[in-house]
Amino acid sequence: MMKSGSPGLVRWIAAAAALLAVCQPAFAEKRVALVLGNSAYLNVAPLANPVNDSAKIAATLKDAGFDVVESRRDLPAAETRRALRDFADRARDADIAVVYYAGHGIEVDGANYLIPVDAKLERDTDVYDEALSLDRVLIAIEPAKKLRLVILDACRDNPFAKSMKRTVATRAIGQGLAKVEPTSPNVLIAYSAKAGFTAADGDGKNSPFTTALSRHLATPGLDVRRAFGFVRDEVLKSTGNRQEPFVYGSLGGEDVPLVPAPKAAPAAAAALSPALSAQAEARRDYELALQLGNKNALNAFLTQYPDGFYANLAKLQLDKIAAEEIRVAATEKARLAEQERARLVAEGAQRSQQSKAEADVRAAEQARIAAEKAQQIAQDQAAAAEQKRLAVEAPAPARDKAVNLAALPPPQAPSADVTKSVQAELRRVGCLTSAADGDWNSASQRSLTQFNRYAGTRLDAKVASVDTLDAIKQKSSRVCPLVCQHGFEADGDRCVRITCAAGSFLNDDNECEKRRASKPVARRDRDTDDRRERPVRERRQDLPEANVSRPRASAGGSGQIICDSGGCRPVRRGCRIDYQGGSPRNGTGGNVEACN
Repeated sequence: MMKSGSPGLVRWIAAAAALLAVCQPAFAEKRVALVLGNSAYLNVAPLANPVNDSAKIAATLKDAGFDVVESRRDLPAAETRRALRDFADRARDADIAVVYYAGHGIEVDGANYLIPVDAKLERDTDVYDEALSLDRVLIAIEPAKKLRLVILDACRDNPFAKSMKRTVATRAIGQGLAKVEPTSPNVLIAYSAKAGFTAADGDGKNSPFTTALSRHLATPGLDVRRAFGFVRDEVLKSTGNRQEPFVYGSLGGEDVPLVPAPKAAPAAAAALSPALSAQAEARRDYELALQLGNKNALNAFLTQYPDGFYANLAKLQLDKIAAEEIRVAATEKARLAEQERARLVAEGAQRSQQSKAEADVRAAEQARIAAEKAQQIAQDQAAAAEQKRLAVEAPAPARDKAVNLAALPPPQAPSADVTKSVQAELRRVGCLTSAADGDWNSASQRSLTQFNRYAGTRLDAKVASVDTLDAIKQKSSRVCPLVCQHGFEADGDRCVRITCAAGSFLNDDNECEKRRASKPVARRDRDTDDRRERPVRERRQDLPEANVSRPRASAGGSGQIICDSGGCRPVRRGCRIDYQGGSPRNGTGGNVEACN
């Protein structure tokens, strides 16, 4: 038996302490979290998933060994403020502070607000009194030393924005949440959907964002930025590219995992090769250059690391940037060529000049299309390389095997999911009326051509690409005008029947026109005219035309005129007209002059 204080006992105790230090993870950092979930709204329809989402995240953080995980649900405004105030006290001596919120959020004049369950928001100005600003949440986690993280699963379609009254016409109420730029260091703000877009509540027990978050956020040793990268990829896949989570803010060059990796044994640490350490440094420098995202940063990285895995990745990123620059230049050249052609036509230039301008337009358009295709290929190659890099660098449980960059497959044609997503976005902006079935047919191509026309873009209508999807997503409202058939007119996003007032009718121009009162039209009664004129004609026909002569009055006549086969003449003085029957034309009698 060893005596107390003997050298053997001392060595045994030291070895045991070292073994304990090696086998246990280093959880020396203090980590605290506040988890809020609002489902039971009092003045609008309740939400199904936020309470379930907050319970899942609370359980995930507790399993990850957080020192404090305070979970609250369905809080009114006063209790939410009290919860944030109490949490600020717990975060004073913490290294990592996390606030997770699931429920309704709203953006007013570029500022974001979390909506408690008792909010009414009858007017736009009520948001300042009844809701809590995102800045108030940031103040609660401000004391944390290493990482201040806010996670908002609050980008849902907000019913308050549709019903509230506007006190000032210029006050903007946006869709989803607004983009933020944290002013304090070591702050990350994660949205379930990109700024200006809404997120799905999910068909299951949890939202797609929270489901992916619970799988990746607490992975031991995984940098929080890469964890959100995995979350983004999973949500895009599960929603058919309709929802893209986004992270705002920045951290330094060191990895910041929410759950530290277990410490390696001293012997294992000593066995790490210098090459592995150099590879880790190259990875950190590459990620920094990738975050800056410009040619200068990537060229500086290649100057320091001219060869190797990360050098190949940097070269692919440079190719993507160069292809994008060529595409932009080709697009501008095509625009200028079309503008010059239109100018020559308007000025009535010579036919030869117009023909040359048209040839220039065709050549510029072909160059633009080729540049867009090359840019798409470069982007697909860079994206595929990044996916492979993340798979290589993922912790052992998150990957099956390492993948060599040289084994990267060639870029594939757009998947049916991308095509459906592009079609769904075209339907949202009013440019496509058919269903989003994943078939990029002539109707879909025409709809994208219409989008280009009204949005001022030059996207390739022959293919549905990720770039096309991103470009359409940037439009938050209708782009193509609503076209209604004859007899209907556009009313917002629907066609309504046109009703004309009494006494009006709908003309061919789809406008109401007043009916003109019918006026009586004067018509000659031909039968009456015939009856009136016939005796005159008959009387004129009774005498031969050659014998008809204008009678002349004589000075001593009686003033009467007699007509017979010899013509017409005045009746002599002292004589009279005597009718003897018959007709003078056929010699049977008629009027005769009788004298005493």
